[in-house]
Amino acid sequence: MASAITQAIKQICEEKGISYESVIETIEAALAAAYRKDFGNKMQNIRVNFDPDTGNIRVFDVKEVVEDIELEELEDGEENEEETEKEGKEEREKKEKKEEKEEREDVKEAPEGEEEEGIKFNPKTQIMISDARDIKKDAEIGEEIRVELEVPGAFGRMAAQTAKQVITQKLREAERETIFEEYKDRVDEVINAVVQRREGKIVLIDLGRATGIMRPEDQVPSEYYRPGERIKVYVVRVEMTTKGPEIILSRSHPEMVRRLFELEIPEIAAGTVEIKGISREAGARSKVAVTTSEENVDPIGSCIGQRGTRIQTIIAELGGEKIDIIEWSDDPEVYIENALSPAKVSKVEVNQEDKTAVATVAEDQLSLAIGKGGQNVRLAAKLTEWKINIAEEGGDVVADSEAGDLKTEPPAEGEAVADEKKSEKLEKEESETKEEAEEEKGAEEEEAKKEEKDSTKEAPEKKKKSATAKKEKAKKESEDKDKKE
Repeated sequence: MASAITQAIKQICEEKGISYESVIETIEAALAAAYRKDFGNKMQNIRVNFDPDTGNIRVFDVKEVVEDIELEELEDGEENEEETEKEGKEEREKKEKKEEKEEREDVKEAPEGEEEEGIKFNPKTQIMISDARDIKKDAEIGEEIRVELEVPGAFGRMAAQTAKQVITQKLREAERETIFEEYKDRVDEVINAVVQRREGKIVLIDLGRATGIMRPEDQVPSEYYRPGERIKVYVVRVEMTTKGPEIILSRSHPEMVRRLFELEIPEIAAGTVEIKGISREAGARSKVAVTTSEENVDPIGSCIGQRGTRIQTIIAELGGEKIDIIEWSDDPEVYIENALSPAKVSKVEVNQEDKTAVATVAEDQLSLAIGKGGQNVRLAAKLTEWKINIAEEGGDVVADSEAGDLKTEPPAEGEAVADEKKSEKLEKEESETKEEAEEEKGAEEEEAKKEEKDSTKEAPEKKKKSATAKKEKAKKESEDKDKKE
């Protein structure tokens, strides 16, 4: 049966999603820091081997064998050691803190300038070959010498506190690293998530083991994200920060439409139908250009599905956003004509040098070609990557993909004055009709009140008449009985 320590380690591994080996390494690093705190010195490179089944530890001073180097600084180092023995406890603790910082810096790569100067001897992590052969006769350069150290007694309170802090920090770092590695591989994917809460304009999304961020520009303006609501989100990027991995999510990214098509349409997932381009205005409308290399496959029909079941599922997931599916073509004229659907285009003239096009449409097709606020022509231009101008048959250009509808010009000065006068007359007429309606309502209310008063007065009189009539009937009935008798 596993020991209590082993069971506790396995429980930590399950909760944090960390490997068993990384937890053992964390414990060994914590024990090394505790040993250095109570029993070690700054010239020792402490390593600990921990046995979770028995709870026993073995402590080693590990050094790398290097060539013999003549150093004048060694004498200074010995003098410094004598001075440190004479120093008080407070100064010694300060030096130990500095040493811990130096150990962390040792892990980092050396700057380029130091590499040019040559290898420096570090007595903490290195040992000269002459000294190494006193310990081990067949020692060679590059070999690792491990000298086992004794544990004089139990660790003190400060050493135990140091070990606890090291374990907490290392486990947190390991957990962050595993989360980063997990979601780094899921960039450019759509995943299921739950809305956690809103902090200002930012929406926090619960991904299970991590929390994602959805910024205002990544949100759909027409959507309201309620806490606890299940939604699909697109993973834009994952970055490692000082506070841990930062996962940026989006609901407005054009690639989210592509991933939803891949999830719902098997032909796109299999590669039979290919998405050539997407242009999107989140929450309003999207245009998707599709094509296929197989003759027997209808790319548009396969995306729509039987009775529109496939496309309706995607539209529902996007909150009712309209989606236009068009057929891609390598001919710019045909491609631009298809991109302006649902409008019917009479002809398209292209200029390859400026990459501009003029699409001519009938008068009754102008509103469809331009779209609300120029949305249709703007999305078509983004999809085809051409600047598109809309012209009326037999007329001039009336709209383009950048400015929108060019027909909506401000009225002339005379027309503006006439419009103002008309509006004033209409306002007066409306006010007069309102006053008349209010007077009629007041008169009707007064008549209703009078009728109520009259009815209240007549009610007791009717009651008296009915009572007298009942009395007279009773008298007649009694008189008739008496006569019969």
